Amino acid sequence: MIERCICLVCLDSPSGVELNDTNMALQLLHGGGYHKNGANRWYDKPMQFVVGRDGVCGTVCEHSPFDGIVLVQCTEHLLKHMKESSKKLLRADSVSELPAPRRLRWKCSPEIQAHLASSAEKLQRIVKNLDFIAYKFVNYGKEFIKKQKTSPDAYIQVALQLAFYRCHRRLVPTYESASIRRFDEGRVDNIRSATSEAFAFVKAMVDDKPALSDSEKMQRFKDAIAAQTNYTILAITGMAIDNHLLGLREVAREHFKELPEIFTDETYLASNRFILSTSQVPTTMEMFCCYGPVVPDGYGACYNPQPEHILFCISSFKDCKETSSDMLAKAVEESLLEIRDLCQMQPTAAKSLAKQEEA
Repeated sequence: MIERCICLVCLDSPSGVELNDTNMALQLLHGGGYHKNGANRWYDKPMQFVVGRDGVCGTVCEHSPFDGIVLVQCTEHLLKHMKESSKKLLRADSVSELPAPRRLRWKCSPEIQAHLASSAEKLQRIVKNLDFIAYKFVNYGKEFIKKQKTSPDAYIQVALQLAFYRCHRRLVPTYESASIRRFDEGRVDNIRSATSEAFAFVKAMVDDKPALSDSEKMQRFKDAIAAQTNYTILAITGMAIDNHLLGLREVAREHFKELPEIFTDETYLASNRFILSTSQVPTTMEMFCCYGPVVPDGYGACYNPQPEHILFCISSFKDCKETSSDMLAKAVEESLLEIRDLCQMQPTAAKSLAKQEEA
């Protein structure tokens, strides 16, 4: 029955923690550990709807069948339906039309019991290791960014590069998901945000000596925005490099005993370790998305630009001494404020990128 079902509904016990954005997101990500709601999940199902007795409500998705935009559209459709239905009188016999629930009986051998115990311990270690914060930047949102004639997504991506550089004094391979659903069976490709133009901008903002003028910094910001926008257009129109190289690599696996040298080269391998994994997941309703890092020494950074604020969900692992979600969140705030001040000091310099659109 579990294998055949489209989705699962997870009825959670109260989490016992304050219901702020961070704690609610953690309840969905891992349920608080096996001794709380962590065992009340079936993580290889495409979609799980989590409803807690304390009011926690959300969706957990397994990424293979679909992408974030599909999850958001589905969830917003359900929320709108629920909102409309709440205004109408529900028929008293509507529940009786559903089949009666049936408890599933499980027979677990000692071997399976041992696997369950081992999995519970592993889950608990991961839960304790996750460093996560849901942070709302309240000073401005996408309306201010649009007034600068700039794509909000490109603007935030450049700000993330500046924030990471502030924390670590370097840039790293960065992944930003780009939807290619305009193509038959299209999923996503990768926008590589750590461009040479972004590097020139962040150096100008942080450590260029002697210090550049505001107009010079603004020019480097414009160059970084243009590079990010151009790569975004390439990615969403099927002209980026990552899916192409992935396809070549998998064809090579099928036809050759050894992979071509390009796929074993140290540079290629390093370029695919995405220390900064990012995604814009905008919503029209009061909701947000989050996820964990994809490498042990990396960050997950999902963001939701709203008209007057921007919500970030930033994650890392505690056992990596170099990373800190709180540190990156503070750097993001500082970077967004500094870029705003730069734009306001140069009111005419940011108005030459008219053809940009939100990715």
